[in-house]
Amino acid sequence: MDRLRSPGGCPWDAEQTHASLIPYALEEAYEVADAVDREDWDELVEELGDLLLQVVFHARVAEDRTRAEGGFTIDDVANSLVAKLVRRHPHVFEGVELTTEDELYANWENVKRAEREAKGSTDTKGRELAASLARIPRGTPPTVALPKVAEKVGKAGLDVADLAREASSAEPEGAVLGEALLDVAVRGGDPDGELRAWLAAFVAAAGAAEEAAARGEGEA
Repeated sequence: MDRLRSPGGCPWDAEQTHASLIPYALEEAYEVADAVDREDWDELVEELGDLLLQVVFHARVAEDRTRAEGGFTIDDVANSLVAKLVRRHPHVFEGVELTTEDELYANWENVKRAEREAKGSTDTKGRELAASLARIPRGTPPTVALPKVAEKVGKAGLDVADLAREASSAEPEGAVLGEALLDVAVRGGDPDGELRAWLAAFVAAAGAAEEAAARGEGEA
């Protein structure tokens, strides 16, 4: 990657920025999901490599900036990940006793809250849920964001069904689809995965119909 970005390397790679790479990272993530859906493990190896390339690419772009300008290296990325894994799993790395799912969740939230406080981004008092929902990335597809939103709302002690009816009143055109997807999320399902599976079945049905029509035309 360093050679590609350096003089004498690839002009296209050299001109890329963090912003210009965003579509590729999203595309590669969906290709990983597609390989898993099809259980094509050889393809998954390749797609994970393509996704890893995006991490390496961003890190190399960042190396063109100084530390004062926010530059970083691939080692910084790896070290940050290792530190986060250790910090968020004290029951594994630090001997803390956490046995129930509720204890694990509470610890997870406490650690993340401490991380935000260390960054100076604490929640506004009394507005923890709103601040938590605001941290869901804006570009997250709705079917992916919905389970996260439903879980956070439920954990806050609010009535998910009542809020769904209120949302449907405000946006009636999306009521049927929105509530159907919410029902999947509340049941612990994966709205995005189920929709992908249905779309795959639809594509297969369309291909079969085309093949049948072609056979009919040939016989005629």
